[in-house]
Formats: sequence, C-alpha cells, structure tokens
Amino acid sequence: MARKASLIEDEIGDVLEKAIRQRQWTTVDLAAATGICRQRLQDAMDYRSDLRRDEVLKIAEVLRLNEVGLCALNAGCYPLPPPSRLPFEVHVLPMCHGVGQVNAYIVTHAANKGTGLLFDTGPSLAALLEVWPPDVTSIDAVFLTHVEGEHMGGLCDVVDYFGIKTARIPAVAKAPCGVAMNEGELFHWNGIEVRALTTPGHAAAHSCYLIRTENTDDPALLIAGDLIFAGSAGGAFYDASLQQAHLKRILALCREDTVIAPGHGPLTTVKNERQFNPFVV
Repeated sequence: MARKASLIEDEIGDVLEKAIRQRQWTTVDLAAATGICRQRLQDAMDYRSDLRRDEVLKIAEVLRLNEVGLCALNAGCYPLPPPSRLPFEVHVLPMCHGVGQVNAYIVTHAANKGTGLLFDTGPSLAALLEVWPPDVTSIDAVFLTHVEGEHMGGLCDVVDYFGIKTARIPAVAKAPCGVAMNEGELFHWNGIEVRALTTPGHAAAHSCYLIRTENTDDPALLIAGDLIFAGSAGGAFYDASLQQAHLKRILALCREDTVIAPGHGPLTTVKNERQFNPFVV
C-alpha cells in the first residue's frame, strides 16, 4: 500500500464525548451515574486523562461501551491489526484536516495499476494531488461516502480533472456532479465489484462501499467513511440510534478478514473492531 495514516483518529476524550452525546447526557449526568468527579471526566475529554482503570471500567459499564477497547484507549495503546493482503492495491491518501487527517482512497487492479477507482476526494483537488501516487494516471469512477467539505470539497474539480461525467454519491444526498447509488446497488469494474451500503447516522446521507473480487475466498475492503474508525466511530450528528444500528449491521455483514478503510485514521479490520472498538458491544 502506497501510503498509510499512522495515528488513530480518536483518543478516550473523543470517545467519551461521542458516547455521552449518544445518550443525550452531559458530564454532570455521567458523574452522577459513575460517582466520578465531573472535573476528572472533563479533564479526560480535554485530553488530560488520568482516569484509573477501575474508573474507566465503570464508565464503560454505564455508557455500554467495550471495556477492553476503552481501557486500551485510556492507556494510549489501542491495538491495530497487522497489514492485510488484499487482491487489489489500495492507496491511502491522508490529507490535513484541522489538527488531524482525512483519508481518500484509490483502488487499482493488479493487471493495470495506472487506472483506479477513487473514494472520496478530500478538501480540495490541490490537497488531493499533493498526496497523489505518481503511478496512478487515470480514474474511471469516483465514489463519495458522504457530503462534507473535508470528504468532497474537491468533487467537481476532481470530476473535471479526470474527465469523469458523474460521481456516485449516497442515496438522498445532494451534490453537484453526482448520481445516487442505492442500498445494494453494484458497480462492476475489471473483475472488481463495488457494493453500496446505505448507512445514515453520522449524516442523513451516508454510504459505505464494500469492494471485493469474483473470488469469494478473497478478503474484501470496506470503504467506511465516518461510520467507523479504528477505536471509535463517527459522531452521530444526524441520528445516534441509526448510527449504532448500521455500525452493528455492517460489522455483522462483513467477514472478519474484511479490511476497514475509514474516513479518518489508520486501516483496521472487522475482526479487530469487533474485538476492541468501544462502540461495538
């Protein structure tokens, strides 16, 4: 793989903030439910965590989070799986976004590594081209996980630059240069199948894309957008219950050896996130 984002997207404070929001609580509510001083909880959410293991376990119990993964995040050692072998090449394109990174991805076929499929377009064409792999010279199709500036800011410029008529976007999404892909809709390309999976929750219109070959023994790739990250999940800004329901649905649908390519942070696997992700219980 050409490039790989190295740092996980969320620390324990980010996970606590998202989990509290899902419950429609405040730190006052969490302090009352756990018996932990509100200031200690606030410190953790402000990236100054000195929570003890017994306190993290209590928080996990109250917020219904995976205690193993939450403890690992608190210790700064969330586990990541070893690199996986896929039947096609995946280029990870990490771009700066605020204090973190946002990822786009190119999938190329072993028989023709110069042409690929692009998933998300980053904040701008200029940002995308700064991390573009020089051996990929053309793109046959563009897919968007969701319509947010850091994931599709360069959409129309990218479509024009590569001479593509339209991009595939989530059902009910509104974006220029886009045509919707509905749940289960397939795109076939050089023996590779791209399946759209509708996953609203983080946003009203959000999709993941499951990529696999005709050989059912081959592992698949899940372009996850902001549904799930290594050690966390996207913020449930549209609907928390939908976000959690689709997170469970997609992880149940995919085989354990499926590689997850998230919108932020490093690659991971379904097996790893089933075992450790705080939001997977």
